[in-house]
Amino acid sequence: MKALVATEYHPLDRLTIAELPQPAAGPGEVVVKVEAAALNPLDLMLVTGAAKDLFPVEHPLIVGMDMAGTVVEAGAGVSGYAPGDRVLGFVGQVGSVAEYTVATPGPRLAHRPQDLDAVHAAAIPESGMTAVCLLRAVGLTGGESVLVIGATGGIGLYAVQLAHALGARVIATATAQDADYIRELGAAETVDYREADVVEGALKLVPDGVDVVVDLINRGEGLAGSARAARPGGRLVSPLFGPGELDRGVTPVYIGSFVPEPGDLEDLASRAANGGLRVEIGARYPFDDAVRAVADFAGKHIRGKVVVTLP
Repeated sequence: MKALVATEYHPLDRLTIAELPQPAAGPGEVVVKVEAAALNPLDLMLVTGAAKDLFPVEHPLIVGMDMAGTVVEAGAGVSGYAPGDRVLGFVGQVGSVAEYTVATPGPRLAHRPQDLDAVHAAAIPESGMTAVCLLRAVGLTGGESVLVIGATGGIGLYAVQLAHALGARVIATATAQDADYIRELGAAETVDYREADVVEGALKLVPDGVDVVVDLINRGEGLAGSARAARPGGRLVSPLFGPGELDRGVTPVYIGSFVPEPGDLEDLASRAANGGLRVEIGARYPFDDAVRAVADFAGKHIRGKVVVTLP
């Protein structure tokens, strides 16, 4: 089979489409013929080695972790999935920008609704489930206020919508160009991070501070700065790590990797299929242009997800 491959830790422009053996389903696994695969920031770090201390990889590495496709083989002991089933899921370092991939039935794999096409389905798993886990980890509830920093990225677009669906007042970072779009997703107000300090802009809107800050951009001590937008005793949640303690009694909550609950991915797919969750495709590329897709994903500001389609 053909796959987008890194042969060692190297710059993104050295990625190649290579021929690899087609995988077989082991016990408790399914093989999926991939129709679409989405890119995430971690994919770039795995290729270059920027994340090798936390996430070492074996080479050759197949790029991508999110996919949608059709099951072609089910291994021993698999129940609930059979050849011909349309699915979406997160496959981790097995890799998804390939003609075939291996997935493990569980919370990170789901049946794809009939009304959800492969391109939009592939754009859901990692970003959507991370957004769910972030909001769950911080216990956001209806009536609270939340500032989403990085609202136009893959995770942020879902976080805005899911927070709004919970009944929260959402303040989101967005440029003037993206402001109307982010409001359509459920943000009550926006802060233009190119024109003003995000924290100061948020405090103008909520002078006492928001209940929750969801920071998808900053890391380390930078999160201490973001925490200034939270009210005393509020919460800050991030998929990146920062200080163990924050000023004014603000509680930091960090999730290094998302741990979805059973049904999370099915719920996201169902919402997307029935129009309750908007899936933004910022750019799509045919498989033959997969190297360029990675380069553009790394070098351009693209609102929403980048998806590679396979024949």
